[in-house]
Amino acid sequence: MKIEALPLPDVFRIVLQPATDERGFFARRFCAETFASHGLETDFVQRSVSYNDRRGTLRGLHFQISPHAETKIVRCTRGAAFDVLVDLRPHSATFGRWHGEVLTADNHTALYIPRGFAHGFQTLEDRTEIDYEITPAYVPGFASGVRFDDTDIGIAWPIEAPIMSERDRNLATLKEISAAESFRLPS
Repeated sequence: MKIEALPLPDVFRIVLQPATDERGFFARRFCAETFASHGLETDFVQRSVSYNDRRGTLRGLHFQISPHAETKIVRCTRGAAFDVLVDLRPHSATFGRWHGEVLTADNHTALYIPRGFAHGFQTLEDRTEIDYEITPAYVPGFASGVRFDDTDIGIAWPIEAPIMSERDRNLATLKEISAAESFRLPS
């Protein structure tokens, strides 16, 4: 596996390096020693999957607030998705900036999304499945999110008129959540 830095600090692309033969391939997608040598989280305590029936489905932008801010590894195991992360770290030079990547079942690429980032994706094919490794454990009372169409962030989603939940469609803007006294952005 190859770990490549992306334009936002502390975010990485994980590219499998398959050993192939007539049967197919074998590739390492996680190694605690390799992750630790790059200063990455190694204790992923939950694994989840998001199945999305229709092309254009948009989920996010989700995160957990402190002290339960999450680190995630996401990859596409079926179909294709435009995967997005947004820097929410208040003291970061890239606060409010986003980065997007196309993840497919065929490109064998994953994204490492550290604490302090919101995450979302839009499916590019029907029957797309996204696999998550997450730490720490999900805590429902600390779940939050940012609007997918926040003009201050300016994400260029590939498919107009997304299929979304009402909850995601009505999330607050980054300005609104930053201004709320009771709100704690993930650190």
